[in-house]
Amino acid sequence: MATAQHTDDSGAVSGTPREEEGVRRRDFINIAAVSFAGVGGVAVLYPLINQMNPSADVLALSSVEVDVSAIEPGQAIKTIFRKQPLFVRHLTPQEIQEANAVPLGDLRDPQTLAERTKEGKPQWLVTMGVCTHLGCVPLGAAEGENKGEYGGYFCPCHGSHYDTAARIRKGPAPLNLEVPEYAFTSDTVIQVG
Repeated sequence: MATAQHTDDSGAVSGTPREEEGVRRRDFINIAAVSFAGVGGVAVLYPLINQMNPSADVLALSSVEVDVSAIEPGQAIKTIFRKQPLFVRHLTPQEIQEANAVPLGDLRDPQTLAERTKEGKPQWLVTMGVCTHLGCVPLGAAEGENKGEYGGYFCPCHGSHYDTAARIRKGPAPLNLEVPEYAFTSDTVIQVG
C-alpha cells in the first residue's frame, strides 16, 4: 500500500498529514518541557540569590544622619553606619594646616585633605572607623584615646598610625581610612550613605 504524499505551495513533497501532526505535537511537548524546566530553575534559584540581599536591619541603616552642631573644633565622635564605626571629626585650623603641609610624596596612599572632605567644609572629616590592614577599630576619635604619632588615629592591634586627615603614615595598613559617600543636608547635619 502506498503512502499518501502531497505537495505544498513550494512544490516540496511531504508526508501524510498524520506525520505532520506528530511533528507538531513533539515540538509542543519539547517547548513545554523546556519552559517548565526554566520556570522550575528560576523557582529554585530565586531563594538562593535573594538570601544574599542585605537584611532589613542593614537596609534600615543604609543611610544615617549625624548632627554635628555639638562637636567642637578638635573633637570627634564615633557613631554607627552599616554596622561599622563611623568617625566624624571637627578639625581645628591648626590640624587643617598640618594636614595640608604634608608632601604627597611622604604618603603611602597619597590624598590631600581637600580630596577627603567636602568643598567649602574642610573642617569636617568623615571616615569609616575600620583599619585598612585587618579591619580593627582604630583609637583616636574620642577624647583621651591614644591618637598615635601623627595626632590622628592609632590602631593598637598592629601599630598603624594615621594623621589628622585619617591618612596612613606608619604601620602595616596599606590605605587611608575610607571616606564614605556623604553630603551636608544643612550646615549642621550630615547624611552618610
